[in-house]
Amino acid sequence: MKYLRHFALVSALITPSLLVAAPSLDDKSAFIADLVGRMTLEEKVGQLRLISIGGDMPRERIREEMAAGRIGATFNSVVRPENRPMQEAALRSRLGIPVFFAYDIIHGHRTTFPIGLGLASSWDIAAIENSARVAAFEASADGLDMTFAPTVDISRDPRWGRTSEGFGEDPYLVSRIATAMVHGFQGKDPSDPQRIMASVKHFALYGAVEGGRDYNVVDMSPMRMYQDYLPPYRAAIDAGAGGVMVALNAINGVPASANTWLLRDLLRREWGFKGVALSDHGAITELLRHGVAADGRDAARLAITAGVGMSMADTLYDQELPALVRSGAVPQSVLDEAVTHVLNTKYDLGLFHDPFRRIGRAEDDPADVNAESRLHRADARAMARDSLVLLENHGDTLPLSKKTTVALIGPLADSPVDMLGSWSAVGVAEQAVTLRKGMEAAIAGQGKLLYAVGANVTDDAHVINYLNQLNWDRPEVVLDKRTPQQMLEEAVRVASQADVIVAAVGEARGMSHESSSRTRLDLPDSQQALLRALKATGKPLVLVLMNGRPLALSWEKDNADAMLETWYSGIEGGHAIADVLFGEHNPSGKLPISFPRSVGQIPTYYNHLRLGRPYTPGTPGNYTSQYFEEPNGPLYPFGYGLSYSEFQLSAPKLSAERMGPDEKIRVSVTLKNAGSRAGASVVQLYLHDEAASVIRPVKELKDFRRVKLEAGETRELSFEIDEPMLRFYNASLQHVSEPGAFRVQLGLDSESVQEARFELLPRQ
Repeated sequence: MKYLRHFALVSALITPSLLVAAPSLDDKSAFIADLVGRMTLEEKVGQLRLISIGGDMPRERIREEMAAGRIGATFNSVVRPENRPMQEAALRSRLGIPVFFAYDIIHGHRTTFPIGLGLASSWDIAAIENSARVAAFEASADGLDMTFAPTVDISRDPRWGRTSEGFGEDPYLVSRIATAMVHGFQGKDPSDPQRIMASVKHFALYGAVEGGRDYNVVDMSPMRMYQDYLPPYRAAIDAGAGGVMVALNAINGVPASANTWLLRDLLRREWGFKGVALSDHGAITELLRHGVAADGRDAARLAITAGVGMSMADTLYDQELPALVRSGAVPQSVLDEAVTHVLNTKYDLGLFHDPFRRIGRAEDDPADVNAESRLHRADARAMARDSLVLLENHGDTLPLSKKTTVALIGPLADSPVDMLGSWSAVGVAEQAVTLRKGMEAAIAGQGKLLYAVGANVTDDAHVINYLNQLNWDRPEVVLDKRTPQQMLEEAVRVASQADVIVAAVGEARGMSHESSSRTRLDLPDSQQALLRALKATGKPLVLVLMNGRPLALSWEKDNADAMLETWYSGIEGGHAIADVLFGEHNPSGKLPISFPRSVGQIPTYYNHLRLGRPYTPGTPGNYTSQYFEEPNGPLYPFGYGLSYSEFQLSAPKLSAERMGPDEKIRVSVTLKNAGSRAGASVVQLYLHDEAASVIRPVKELKDFRRVKLEAGETRELSFEIDEPMLRFYNASLQHVSEPGAFRVQLGLDSESVQEARFELLPRQ
């Protein structure tokens, strides 16, 4: 058989008749169709099994199942010596079909980059793509073929713990990043042995779960789906993502894993997706708990009929599909379609041509699998520097002098595991540079760094117990055994000896994770008490925030002399933060998500729909849309971020005031670095549709430019506006533009903008 010509292990099992009949490996469609036609029912069902390594099944049993052709792929096996015996077992099966190996590689593999919100804060699309390229290089070197990434769920409720994995609230920015991540992982060809296949997730609307509570329901109008939440998934698929992971939530009363409209009508027919659709962990069994399946047989039938191809860590396909197909309850064609998608994926990965293209030979296995992480630390440090967002800097508190005495205080100041953030793949915490290590290296031989813990991340026993259950091999939160008062007294004593205080506060990484939804967005009580005690010393107070979601920081904004949002900044985070604190790097990050003033303001996002009674500051009366206890609007808006330089943006100039449907308007602005330091800023272009057939947002991001300027440098920038940029989904879900007036808004954040007006003319 020609499609087994590369399998030396099974060549003896192939009959002469098969060798003559098989099509060429170079003809993908014929090759896959022929292979499907030769498979037994049990072999087909086996291809749909995606099993977890390290679960209940012993390794020897896994290899036996593979040799019987009863497993299609695995996840959670990470290194070549672990994967090689499984691939060898798969090749001993009757047809010798290889397996593929997948893993959650979200923001780096061995070299841990900043979390998704941090990557997005850079607004540097090329650097973000490079981070995925580095991850693919390292993961493929470990023998992995696929990642369950990028996570492109739009998130407007920061109570949701998985906000940390994604790229924020805006459809345009997240779509741009989705495209970059897919290109970074896959390159021009996912069969490249130094690339891996992207499987975009979580399809769909997972970031819109009700109340920000993980796994909860989503109830949303189709128009809002198409306009705001679906574009990033579509962008990833248009970029060539080979896989789609189906979400765990229900959509308008139908679980995604049983949603024929979502997986067949939208994904396959409307968007033309040809890759593999994978369930999330255990999702098919969960159809029983959703209440849409009466039993396991019903759940398996619903899932495969809806379009779920591979079943992740779920036994129902294996148990129920053979009988369902034999009885006719599931047509043979439905099963064959799912198997074809899986085999196409393996073909596209190059595994039929060479099953060991990423695993390699045993004699070539590296002695030190973590060596790769040392190759890419410069990339990680540069990415981390550009992900940091300067929120406050009163009286030019920052940058700090290296010749001063600094008191570094806080529970996150010297916590390597928290530098990595959630879903840090195989990043090694001991290799992470903490803030303490980074500052010590920066100040060595010049100034003095004093240190105290000051407080535990939290003293809430319920929260601590929950966080420590997230891992089975070690505690997630390590507590200082002293009393809170003893730690506070030490912190104040240390602070009194310093010229300035740097407080590292925020969330343990487990507080921004899957299933880690919160009802509060403020800092834990233990850390609030610490900050108040430090403020009382009268010393300048610099806050370094480490967190995976927007926090409510009203007290901190009013009382800190400077505040730097660092998210979870990765393996080189400590050096990167120190670079910014001491002025070696000028901060340029911009928020990809709005920060609310309080949890009661949620949802807070910049591109909200217009209202009939909008809140108008200074207008007498209460009959406008507002909360009367605090000001309307975010504490920090989308696109916001300060610099050590002063960037000035001119008013926009248009090349024309009217535009035909087939024409373009050029928008020109001048950006000046009026400061004394070189730096970068992000010029953001928003559009506002003045009147339309449906309510349109107050503004929408449509383009941006990240620009580096030397001190005193001025640069003219030009943007183009064309008719497709003005389109939206109307009440009939038609993607249209409508003639009329528009405002183009240019700014360095979403609130501080300057406008010009133009008109779209009707088509003649």
